[in-house]
Amino acid sequence: MEMPEACPVCHQTYEPEPGFYYGAMYISSGFSTAVLLGIGFLLYYLANDPPLWVYVTTVAVAVLAVTPLLFRYARAVMLYGVGGASFDPRYLSR
Repeated sequence: MEMPEACPVCHQTYEPEPGFYYGAMYISSGFSTAVLLGIGFLLYYLANDPPLWVYVTTVAVAVLAVTPLLFRYARAVMLYGVGGASFDPRYLSR
C-alpha cells in the first residue's frame, strides 16, 4: 500500500493531488467484476455448471489472491488515464 512520492528514474509524481486515487476503487471494482465473470464462464462451461458453493468459493479465493495486482493496476490506469502521465521507453534502459 506504500508508494514513493515520485519515480526515482523520471521523477513523475505518483499522487498529483490529495485523494487522487479514490477513482481507482471503481476501476478495481471493474477488474474484480471481470475476474468474477471470467471464472464464472470457465466454471460453467468447463466444469459443467457446478453447485453454487463452488462458484462462490472459487471466485472469492481468486479475487483475494489477485487483490494486490488489481490494486496496483487500478492505480496505474488511474495515473495514466486520468492523471496525464505517459510512458517513455527511454527510461527502460536505466
